Amino acid sequence: MSRAPWIAKVLTLYPEMFPGPLGHSLAGRGMVNNLWQLEAVQIRDFATDKHRTVDDSPFGGGAGMVMRPDVLDAALEATLSAGLAPLVMTPRGRMLNQDRVRDLAAGPGVVVLCGRFEGIDQRVIEARGLEEVSIGDYVLSGGETAALTLIDACVRLIPGVMGSEATLDEESFEEGLLEYPHFTRPADWNGRPVPDILLSGHHERIRAWRLAEARRITADRRPDLWARYCTRHGAGSH
Repeated sequence: MSRAPWIAKVLTLYPEMFPGPLGHSLAGRGMVNNLWQLEAVQIRDFATDKHRTVDDSPFGGGAGMVMRPDVLDAALEATLSAGLAPLVMTPRGRMLNQDRVRDLAAGPGVVVLCGRFEGIDQRVIEARGLEEVSIGDYVLSGGETAALTLIDACVRLIPGVMGSEATLDEESFEEGLLEYPHFTRPADWNGRPVPDILLSGHHERIRAWRLAEARRITADRRPDLWARYCTRHGAGSH
């Protein structure tokens, strides 16, 4: 039995930003083949005044404007569907990781609210039970770029989008490690040869080399990931 298309609904002030890069390459092909669907919803359509106002000054003072809870709630009411995970992209959210991406990709889809200005009225986040998600410790101009990142990470895990599922098995984070380095032709480029082991044809030794490289790179560049990996697989997992 075929799987229903994975659905991404995005609430935004800039629907023209979508599908953007998601309409190209394998993700775009997956959309054409109805493996997943995307709907960009204009938040301003739910404003009730003639100026289509979606923000107001913050209580307590301060710079910038805050997105209104009544307008956002009306947009969410019209967009939320049973089973779709309700998310809001914000730098104060829980950091997105591959485990959460896998969970979201395995479900029916997501509804993603993209903030702008100084932020979103907290009351609508709590009233609608929105999961606050961050893609990193930095600030963007709005949630749209973060939403594109989240959706791309999910879409590539949908069966059929990437073609061969084996492509996904050894990628960064799938085993709690960063990915090993890759090489292709020419075997010697500008005096930089490919590691001999990769030319040996000995698949078991190649797998062992790749695992050792993944462990070395993870320990060097991401001690946080390395510590979790060691805890999971035994201290000093070399």
